[in-house]
Amino acid sequence: MLHYSRILRLRNEGFSLRSIASSTGNSRQKVTEVIERAESKGLTGPLDEEMDDKWLEEFLYPEKALESSGRQPIRFDYIHDELAKPNVTLSLLHHEYEAECRVNNTIPYSYRSFLRHYSNYAAKYKATMRIRRKPGEIIEVDWAGSTAFIIDRDTGEKIKAYVYVATLPCTQLSYAEATLSMDLSSWITAHNHMYDYFGGTTQIIVPDNLKTSVTKHSLQDLILNPTYREMADHYNTVVMPARVGAPKDKSSVEGSVGTISTWIIAALRNTHCFSIEELNEEIRKKLDEFNNRPFTKKNGCRFSAFEEEEKFALSPLPSTPYKISVWKTAKVRPDYHISIESIFYSVPYEYIGKQVEIRLTEHLIEAYFNHMRIATHKRLYGKFGQFSTHPDHMPDNHRLYIEQTPEDAREWAKGVGEHTESVIENFLKNSQNEKVALKAIFSLKKSERRYSKYEIERASKMILSMTKRPTVKALQTLLATNKKNDIEKEAVQRSQKNKEKYGFIRGAAYYGGRETNERTDTE
Repeated sequence: MLHYSRILRLRNEGFSLRSIASSTGNSRQKVTEVIERAESKGLTGPLDEEMDDKWLEEFLYPEKALESSGRQPIRFDYIHDELAKPNVTLSLLHHEYEAECRVNNTIPYSYRSFLRHYSNYAAKYKATMRIRRKPGEIIEVDWAGSTAFIIDRDTGEKIKAYVYVATLPCTQLSYAEATLSMDLSSWITAHNHMYDYFGGTTQIIVPDNLKTSVTKHSLQDLILNPTYREMADHYNTVVMPARVGAPKDKSSVEGSVGTISTWIIAALRNTHCFSIEELNEEIRKKLDEFNNRPFTKKNGCRFSAFEEEEKFALSPLPSTPYKISVWKTAKVRPDYHISIESIFYSVPYEYIGKQVEIRLTEHLIEAYFNHMRIATHKRLYGKFGQFSTHPDHMPDNHRLYIEQTPEDAREWAKGVGEHTESVIENFLKNSQNEKVALKAIFSLKKSERRYSKYEIERASKMILSMTKRPTVKALQTLLATNKKNDIEKEAVQRSQKNKEKYGFIRGAAYYGGRETNERTDTE
């Protein structure tokens, strides 16, 4: 057996690799390998008395203990790293191990022995045992049963503070935060801070069946709170609530709740804080102490285990944290608006009378119909009765009115003709105010539904020849008169064409007229 303890002791005293090799009778390559293995497993500093050569060999080379059995050794480090990958199980790894043994003509361990040896290895040398939990797979969340408190500066009254707890089951790293309420806003805000603390997201989040997370949970149906579901989508994670009456579904956080109640809540029982911010500062200090407390039976602590065993498996956070939203329903009014807190927002007029879902955030209002977004508005605050109306949501006649401006009026008149331009300029110049002029122009523009641009231009030319102060009513009367005259004239022309087409072509003499009489007189 190598003199492991002597190699490590001499290295700790500062001897060179050449000197250590000469003193122990081993090659420099072997001495280097032993020292590197010890450093990779965190074995530094003076050795304890119990760390003899046998103990060190089992610690540095656990696979050597299996070589004497005549079976192919198990590569424990490889097994442990592979188990961190999605969908990789011990049964799959044992199958691959057996295939490798067949290729090498060696005897494999049975699955039960394979499982036992890995469990012994993980329990002794690793902070986590990946048989039960994979890194980066699950976060369990809940409210602690015990409460903290803050003190009101004015009355001295103790105000309850509820403690939110989250745990990563793989490494048992925990997060805690105090809030003044257990409402939806506090629940979502605590989740945002938790993800920021862990520095990433997991595949699954396991909450309890709280109203802030689950609307309905039965054997047939699982309906999540819309806001909580939206938050999970934002962080690209899946919500899998614990079964009703089954606390073992989130056993890690249940255990952490009890531990945190002792090491954080109870530890702060004599600390007086006057705001929730002060309380959370104290909780963060105790939380860091808790996550950095050494394990009793393993090397390291929760935080070091997380850094080494789980941080790499977390999914990256989105570029911005989730912004809380509230969902409501509203009926579209006859004026194609919905009322939110006595402020009115438009939706397309086709949805009048329909029930729509409303998503409210701090800055936005979004309307959905059958899960399809139909309208978006900037959220308004302040006095009641305000309107936010998009022109695209209005019927054509309403939009035509609302979009009326002097520039639009001139542009329209330019497309009709120069005389119409003169009429429009006259309205804008001689009306009492711009609003009256625009109203008159709007009435004239509506005439385009009944009359062609030629007819409007002709009437404008005629009205300008009659008066220097034309009015909309006079112009509309002239349009109607011209239209009537055109219809009558067209009727006369059509009648004449019919006579020319179907009239008699024989003269009067044919029917005994003048020509016949003249012949009679001659006779």
